[in-house]
Amino acid sequence: MTQPFSIAIHGGAGTIERSLMTPELELAYRKALAESVLAGYRVLEQGGSAVDATVAAVTVMEDSPLFNAGKGSVLTYEEAVEMDACVMEGNALNAGAVTLIRHIKNPIQLARDVMQKSPHAMLAGEGAERFAFKECGYTYTEQDYFFTDRRYKELKAMKKSGGVALSEARYPDEKKHGTVGAVALDKHGNLAAATSTGGLTNKRWGRVGDTPIIGGGTFARNGNVAVSATGMGELLMRCAVAGDIAGRMQYGHDSIEQACRDVIHGDFLNLGGEGGVIAIDANGQVNFELNCPGMYRATVNENGEALVAIFADEAFRVENGN
Repeated sequence: MTQPFSIAIHGGAGTIERSLMTPELELAYRKALAESVLAGYRVLEQGGSAVDATVAAVTVMEDSPLFNAGKGSVLTYEEAVEMDACVMEGNALNAGAVTLIRHIKNPIQLARDVMQKSPHAMLAGEGAERFAFKECGYTYTEQDYFFTDRRYKELKAMKKSGGVALSEARYPDEKKHGTVGAVALDKHGNLAAATSTGGLTNKRWGRVGDTPIIGGGTFARNGNVAVSATGMGELLMRCAVAGDIAGRMQYGHDSIEQACRDVIHGDFLNLGGEGGVIAIDANGQVNFELNCPGMYRATVNENGEALVAIFADEAFRVENGN
């Protein structure tokens, strides 16, 4: 019997409205999502690990200015980029996370190296970057690489209002919570989850969201589930969303659909949380759950074709990623 394998990704969730999405922008998002999920799928198809598949998928989104991660990260109050990322594999519950990253092109790759090449589970700020440069041979990336006019305009607008944005500001998909992630099951039966984000526009004081918090925005355990979350980070942490889904399945024997639904539409929503999760169980069943008008998301069908959706009420459709 052939071991099943599968993958799913997300590129953020929130108020994503058809009326504000131009055809050109929608096409760009669909193409990028297809490219991301197919990059991860190819790793799995060739017998690669779930960890490497999720990292490959997230790397594509980090390299795109469309998503709030890597190249497209939002700016802090000090007009800098501070990024978070996490990788977890389900076999031995190994995990690697980084936070407050400023000079690494692909934080998700550094998170994997923290897991595989250090004795620690999380590294922060300057220490994480010293590990990257001195122990792993990463190239120093200037902040200019991450700076875009779009993000600068968002920051100026947010400073004017005196708030922080859990979303895009003055952009056709405003009120989108910007985090990217992937979950996968490989041919060896291993689950993995990977999540990456630029955080909040106008964030201050070294703010850290749910993305690098194991059990908050990211979790994976073999025989159970892999989860990556996107949305209001403070509430995803407070509700331990990823870990709660895993616990309901592991100990309450909930189905993946029920666990995701009850968590995303439970305390998280009742406390004012907006967002969603992608999850995949030990049989390779993929589930998407959101409590908002849209979530950039994709998976791959049995023919190896990318299935992409954006809006909450939308059925998945085939995209080629070219």
